[in-house]
Amino acid sequence: MIKVGITGGIGSGKSTVCEIFRLLGIPVFVADQEAKILMNSNTEVIEKLIHLFGKDIYTENRILNRKKLAEIIFNNDIQREMVNQIVHPAVRTAFMNWIEKQDSPYIIHEAAILFESGFYKMMDYTLLVTAPEKMRIERVMKRDGIETKNIKDRMEKQWPDSEKRKLASFELVNDNRDLIIPQIIKIDENLRLYGKIW
Repeated sequence: MIKVGITGGIGSGKSTVCEIFRLLGIPVFVADQEAKILMNSNTEVIEKLIHLFGKDIYTENRILNRKKLAEIIFNNDIQREMVNQIVHPAVRTAFMNWIEKQDSPYIIHEAAILFESGFYKMMDYTLLVTAPEKMRIERVMKRDGIETKNIKDRMEKQWPDSEKRKLASFELVNDNRDLIIPQIIKIDENLRLYGKIW
């Protein structure tokens, strides 16, 4: 089965792109969602996070205090990497288990840090969704009600598009100029008919 990784910076529109693939009948594995589930359900992950940050990182009902974790790791690269070392292997296992249950010409693996995490090495192709920075900021402000400074801070934590382009198989420009749906339909047709992205 062909594995296609999709990534893009905050506000680029990668979730919208993935939704279009879903409408075309293609299964989508969302790594960030799976990570959230595993941090609340996988005993090994929970125990490692408690060992790292103490019992207070979870509520009495063993629900992760996401706000507290975000405050700890946002400006601490070392601790963020320690969390990644715990969560990423569990996500990788969940992905491999998930893929065995799929029956389609190809699947989509969406991850905000597809390249940074090394997950791209598991993919046959990678799609990078991009948009101008101003447009990305406007989208996130509208979606999440976050101030510009906070959005820019989050952007700075991700690789710039210039670095991601070096590893991407294909770039989808989501700038409201070139219609994105025809681009996605063309990719879908190529993967179904020829087993490749172009």
